[in-house]
Amino acid sequence: MFRHSQLESVKAWIANPAHVAMPLHARIQRAVRQLIVDGALGPGKPLPASRALAVSLGVSRDTIETAYAQLHAEGFIDRRVGSGSFVAEITEFTPGRRRSRRGTLPGDQEPALSRRGAAVFEGGGVREMAMPRPFAHGVPETRTFPLALWERLERQVRKEVGAQSLFHGDPQGTEPLRRAIADYVNLERGARATADRVLVLTSSQQAMALCASMLLDPGDGIFLEDPAYYGARKAFEAAGLDCVPIGVDRQGILVDQILAEPQRAKAVFLTPSHQFPTGATLALDRRLALIEWAARHQAWIIEDDYDSEFRYAGKPTACVQGLDQHGRTIYVGTFTKSLFPGLRIGYAVLPPPLVKPMTVARSLLDGHTAPMAQLTLARFMEGGHFGAHVRAMRGVYAERLDALAGFVRKHLSDFVEPQVPIGGLQMPCLLAGGLAERTAVDAARRAGIELLGLSALHAAGGGKAGFLMGFAAYTPLEIEAAVRRLEKAFRAVTKP
Repeated sequence: MFRHSQLESVKAWIANPAHVAMPLHARIQRAVRQLIVDGALGPGKPLPASRALAVSLGVSRDTIETAYAQLHAEGFIDRRVGSGSFVAEITEFTPGRRRSRRGTLPGDQEPALSRRGAAVFEGGGVREMAMPRPFAHGVPETRTFPLALWERLERQVRKEVGAQSLFHGDPQGTEPLRRAIADYVNLERGARATADRVLVLTSSQQAMALCASMLLDPGDGIFLEDPAYYGARKAFEAAGLDCVPIGVDRQGILVDQILAEPQRAKAVFLTPSHQFPTGATLALDRRLALIEWAARHQAWIIEDDYDSEFRYAGKPTACVQGLDQHGRTIYVGTFTKSLFPGLRIGYAVLPPPLVKPMTVARSLLDGHTAPMAQLTLARFMEGGHFGAHVRAMRGVYAERLDALAGFVRKHLSDFVEPQVPIGGLQMPCLLAGGLAERTAVDAARRAGIELLGLSALHAAGGGKAGFLMGFAAYTPLEIEAAVRRLEKAFRAVTKP
């Protein structure tokens, strides 16, 4: 029989809330196995008879027999007919032998990460919520997405393609989707794209990671807008690059700062259509100057066109890639914001010499993007549904931006100044009136509201305090209710 302490240990393991999801026989098996591994039950020691242990634990004998059978199959116990069950003689290790302190990693000790791993971890992850709370940024409206149409197109694909869609896909992406993407960016964004230059990816973040690892070596410089999209900065820092911040004004990145030290970096990362987070559009003369700089110094332009579909005022400017006749621009796009986040499809339009190297690198990272989703999206685009959806959402989002700006001016004028953008899915607000950014963000979170502080997006410091307010996923009524909660939260933390 077990000693009293061993029996109590088994009972405690079984009752642990962390283990209740496991079947009862599995909990008993794991508890006994742990006693063996820890050396509490040494080699050759007899185990209680299944009937006796069942009585002690208040379970059926069949449950104990199932647990013992699993322990026997794993080699932890021997079962001898007529004699019972015994702890096995395991020669590969000594049960209960403690590892040296040098080899242990207590739960509160930091892991020994690589420099790249530390850079990734220190930046933290992007907060993703299954059901986003106001005013999470970059989230599109999904409740009105034509899901029935999408499902019908998916059924068509499944019927016509059959089991072929269940196999591994082309690492570069299915040809129908690459063709649809090329047609779209050529028509809507003025790009220079063909199907054979498109690489389908899981996200724009993956595109940045590929660019960082395939185009630049650790220690190489890359110019970044300041403030900049935090995901891009972390991708480049994790690759060991020297991120050189370049200021931004109302006409986008300050190209003069790049031209003053043209050889300090081998690439530049841009969000020219709608700068993140300021909303500025990069002026044409600056685009042309950057193209000339890249060509002259054999540098790269990484153009992230993350939400250019949604522009509410003025005429859209042609993408940098479409203006670049020298083949130095990598154009990155995503369907996460134009359709729905769960789609997980992005893409890059590459200069011809980069297509094969980037495709090989991508195949080593995660193989390929799911063919079924790609083929369904291709049909969605070919049938004109993508364009129709974007046009419909552009009107909806414009209305919601107007509503947010109005409610902020009405209820939060003591605290912030809204900076109404001409496009995108979020509105920057600058703090005014003495409320600290950290205090504002924390107060909002306690009230169930998500705000992204602007200060952390500035690498060089000195940026104005404020936050981003996403509006695309929330109706005017939801926006008003959330703004009122925010007003209440801000007044509570600024009471004298």
